[in-house]
Amino acid sequence: MNIHHTNNRQKGFTLVEIMVVVVIIGILAATIIPQFIGTTQDAKVSAAKAQIAELESAVERFYIHMDRYPTTEEGLNVLVDPPSGDDARNWRGPYIKLLRNDPWGNPYQYLSPGTHHPSSFDIWSHFKGDNSDIGNW
Repeated sequence: MNIHHTNNRQKGFTLVEIMVVVVIIGILAATIIPQFIGTTQDAKVSAAKAQIAELESAVERFYIHMDRYPTTEEGLNVLVDPPSGDDARNWRGPYIKLLRNDPWGNPYQYLSPGTHHPSSFDIWSHFKGDNSDIGNW
């Protein structure tokens, strides 16, 4: 007696099983992703503060060599490229390797004499999160 059973049933997931998995992944994503959005913004603020501190230090080194702060017109570019004229002979830069934009893609702002530091300079970034600036003050 030769009994031959054929199993015609194919293996795989049903549509209901796939939909349950998709719903579970959606719920997990909806609860986890908002936590990382705030973390990203906090990281950008921290990076901006660190970069401003680095720029402030570079401006102070410029001051030591040049016996003056960069003018507002020269801006922070003078930390990378020497000033024109007779001032170029005292320049010992570059004081930074590269003048980067802030974490939001905008150039850092520089003012000398500063509003917050009338005897020196202000460096800041326009922080778009709550319309406040991040600066060296």
